[in-house]
Amino acid sequence: MRKIWKWLDDKLEEVLMTISLMGMTAIMGIQIFSRYILGFAPSWSEEITRYLFVWAGFLSVSYCTKRCISIKIEQFVEMFPKRGKAAFKLFNHTIELVFFIYLIPFAVKYLLSAVESGQVSPACHIPMYYIQAAPLVSFLLVAFRIMQRWFAEFKIVRSKEGKDECRLL
Repeated sequence: MRKIWKWLDDKLEEVLMTISLMGMTAIMGIQIFSRYILGFAPSWSEEITRYLFVWAGFLSVSYCTKRCISIKIEQFVEMFPKRGKAAFKLFNHTIELVFFIYLIPFAVKYLLSAVESGQVSPACHIPMYYIQAAPLVSFLLVAFRIMQRWFAEFKIVRSKEGKDECRLL
């Protein structure tokens, strides 16, 4: 069981994004083949590709958070010693965590509105709440990943000699 949790912690976002990208590639290949060789384009292909793209985009936020990949100004933070960097990152992670926790109730309302409306996608008749669940799942995963980063930086702040956790990943 511990191995499963470790694997999920290490690979969840990567595997889901890889599956999404492979699915998009295969579906678009089928659409191109159908359009140019068979003379018709299946109506479902663009819709499914769009939904996979939405999910991959939201999952990428969690992936980037986990891997400490973001737009940031490193030069200012690099001036500090390890504990100072960690304290700055701790403050940054706190702001990020508050922001994503703030977004979660809005994502829940968005999802519930899709459930209540009963709307389905035009070509595939997929319930739209499957697609509109992406923000909620993403914000929950991001909040979890930020908490992981927060505790890692907190350990560095409390230690005498810390390692830069983002550099280790």
